[in-house]
Amino acid sequence: MTPDDTGPGEDPAPEVAEHQPDGLDLARAAARAAAASPGTPAKRRRSAPAQRRTTAKASGARPDDRDPQPLDSALGRFVAQHGWELDLKVQGVFGRWAELVGDEVAAHCTPESFADGRLVVRTDSTAWATQLKLLAPTVVRRLNEELGHGTVTLIEVLGPHLPTWTKGRLSSRDGRGPRDTYG
Repeated sequence: MTPDDTGPGEDPAPEVAEHQPDGLDLARAAARAAAASPGTPAKRRRSAPAQRRTTAKASGARPDDRDPQPLDSALGRFVAQHGWELDLKVQGVFGRWAELVGDEVAAHCTPESFADGRLVVRTDSTAWATQLKLLAPTVVRRLNEELGHGTVTLIEVLGPHLPTWTKGRLSSRDGRGPRDTYG
């Protein structure tokens, strides 16, 4: 049966429109169908402006805590509220270690930890461990200038990480170990 063969009361078959490749025509048709379907809530009207609904005061002509704050002062208050001032200063010292103690000392010594006024520093040789022990009062003074008086009270100097000779088939009990200082 062809569209021309329709009877007297029959409608011809509706023409199917080609859809667009981007699919916008399908999306529009779906949106129209959803809007026309029963049970769809009507669009809501906007209520009164926020100023009339709230009971809070609006910021006046003078600066207020509700006004936008500069980032440095906002972060400063945040750090102070959490008590992180000293931790941040100590981490800043660890980051600027070469600037504070000098490039030559920093090339051979690295800070490892800081707790209760005690700074632990690791050296890469026993000779530098001895040198840093002699420089400790100067380094403590310099660090206290940066961190505040009495922050660093003691520098504990550790030598290089050494291999252990306490286990193995060639170890001897009460032996003095190898005679090398590794540095």
